[in-house]
Amino acid sequence: MGRRAIIFHGTGGNPDVCWYPWLAERLAARGYVVERPHHPGINVEPIATFLPTVLNRHTFDEDTVLVGHSGGAALLLALLEHVDVTVAQAILVAGYSTRPNTTEEPVLQQEYDWPAIRSHVRDIYFVNSREDPYGCDDRQGRAMFERLGGTQIVRDDGHFGDHNQPYERFDLLDRLIP
Repeated sequence: MGRRAIIFHGTGGNPDVCWYPWLAERLAARGYVVERPHHPGINVEPIATFLPTVLNRHTFDEDTVLVGHSGGAALLLALLEHVDVTVAQAILVAGYSTRPNTTEEPVLQQEYDWPAIRSHVRDIYFVNSREDPYGCDDRQGRAMFERLGGTQIVRDDGHFGDHNQPYERFDLLDRLIP
């Protein structure tokens, strides 16, 4: 089948904003089959009913690389807990596992089976910023890192792309994915 990468946008986003198209192009040039799905239900629909939709819309195998941004990164936690294979890599950009601010977060589960998540991904990265305006910051990354291991990368880069933060390229991600 070959290597597959799936890039999940954040809350209220879509596959054509930020660095998603740029990264997809970079990975495709290296032979990846890249999916940039539009999931408007991310962080809108409760995870219990939304997750089966995501699991049914995509194929996951040992060569799959998952990249999630913000709400899309939080989605990866539930996805990794419930997927039935061990994927190659997951990169959670501005991810979080508990409410990062006062808004409702339907993408979060009440609790996580951390050992199950860890067993379903070979290589996991948490990329967070110390100055994230939504609270998806390095403390959130540290909390996931402490439960799952992997690699935590801390930057000073806001939300790594937002309506008021153009972020057309993300060279770090290009380097992290083999």
